[in-house]
Amino acid sequence: MIGIGNDHAAIELKLAICEHLRERGIEFTDYGIAQGEKIDYPDMAEKVCRDVVGGKIDRAILLCGTGVGISISANKIKGIRACCCSDAFSAKYTRLHNDANVLCMGGRVVGPGLACELVDVFLDTGFEGGRHQRRVDKITELENK
Repeated sequence: MIGIGNDHAAIELKLAICEHLRERGIEFTDYGIAQGEKIDYPDMAEKVCRDVVGGKIDRAILLCGTGVGISISANKIKGIRACCCSDAFSAKYTRLHNDANVLCMGGRVVGPGLACELVDVFLDTGFEGGRHQRRVDKITELENK
């Protein structure tokens, strides 16, 4: 199960991604807000990421104006490895090498076509493990200090 959340700067992008997920038959929970509503991105990041670390959802997609603020906020939650991506190479390798569990994007940075491509890469790419597991373990150690 995938979670998707957005602030008021990324409503249109969220709608496009939700439609894309439906077309692919991917189950998701929409945590986001609708037109006319407002929420601060740290509040949305916490809401969705708590469900990732709690096991209610497997991974998440978070959206704000740039993707940066919501990714910074998401990474404050223990157990979250969020990445802000605007290209397919980064979206692929953040899964392969970092086992990222949250993809962040900016509604003012990427258009719906690219965003859906990045979602596909992020969701369809697994973690390689091996030598990369050691680095992910070190990230967890940093979290625990």
